[in-house]
Amino acid sequence: MHTAHSTFSLAGHTVHRITFDPTTFSDADLLWLPHYALLANAGRKRKADHLAGRIAAAHALPDHTVPGIGPGGEPLWPDGISGSITHSGTQAMAVVTQHPSLIGIDCETILPGNEAREIKDGIINAQEEIVLSRSGYPFALALTLVFSAKESLFKALFPQVKDFMGFESARVTTLDEETLTLALTRPLTGFDEGTAFTLHWLHNGEGVITLLSRSPAAGPARWSPQTSR
Repeated sequence: MHTAHSTFSLAGHTVHRITFDPTTFSDADLLWLPHYALLANAGRKRKADHLAGRIAAAHALPDHTVPGIGPGGEPLWPDGISGSITHSGTQAMAVVTQHPSLIGIDCETILPGNEAREIKDGIINAQEEIVLSRSGYPFALALTLVFSAKESLFKALFPQVKDFMGFESARVTTLDEETLTLALTRPLTGFDEGTAFTLHWLHNGEGVITLLSRSPAAGPARWSPQTSR
């Protein structure tokens, strides 16, 4: 499969990006993966996306190892490393940091305006819609950012909480020029209801990228109505 590697910085982290041509993918390319047999029954798109993500991860890791697949489908990172992988369209990205920091990255193509209105109820509630309307951003961009941010949050938390979370498990409380804040709507293992997480975001051409990065020293921030916008 034809690929190209590049990097960019977000929230102080180096993000490794792989741009790939899925039309050039062949099953033989999977032999590069130690766990290639686990993808035998996957569709062609899933195989190409997975391969691109693992190539990005290998670039991000100091020893260029390839993360395996956990029981929940999550990447298995080397000891002492926390990381996250995302892919959308013809690009995949990976970022790593020292364990036990929380880290999660996600990239999404900006939703068409009519589709954003049609699916919003599955992503946000009425209170969140007010936050988005007050942000000043076009609704489709704002909704895509929240969708992506919640994905980044869930990726960051899953290794610790070991629980799958729906979009209703967190709500957006602020959306600013470079960051947005999510607050948990229910307790999760190690985190109280109301625990707040700040994510950084980029508008990247026709898409957005969100990144959550938080060290244990940051402490359990909490959201309250008095601090929201």
